Amino acid sequence: MRKQTLLTICVAAFMSMTFNVSGQDIIAELAEGCGPEIEEFCSRVTLGEGRLAACFYAYEDQLSDKCQLTLYVVSEQLEAAAIVLDYFVEQCGDDIVKLCPEVEAGDGRLVSCLAAQSTALNSSCSDVVKELAQ
Repeated sequence: MRKQTLLTICVAAFMSMTFNVSGQDIIAELAEGCGPEIEEFCSRVTLGEGRLAACFYAYEDQLSDKCQLTLYVVSEQLEAAAIVLDYFVEQCGDDIVKLCPEVEAGDGRLVSCLAAQSTALNSSCSDVVKELAQ
């Protein structure tokens, strides 16, 4: 149960964290940088489960330089967000489960919940929450 809870938290938080980039920012960036390719090659792709990425891969030799650069930049942003998320869950997973079990992940709600209970946090989680709450 705890692993499932943490997994749910990770996925939801990853999709809506505000570390320098949000999920909506990434979608807008992809639409701007790869719009013509999405329309030409991938317009019939059902989104989700990596299908758009698979479509880009299938047509990689036909992607414009702008789209290729956009895909690189977006992948770097996602990798950075994943690293921060992984560290957040590693340091605060126990506190999230104990102190914020009913809080829906996303839009900074978990960080806010933890920050409101800062005296009850383990020291490493407290440090992470201070950084993320800024």
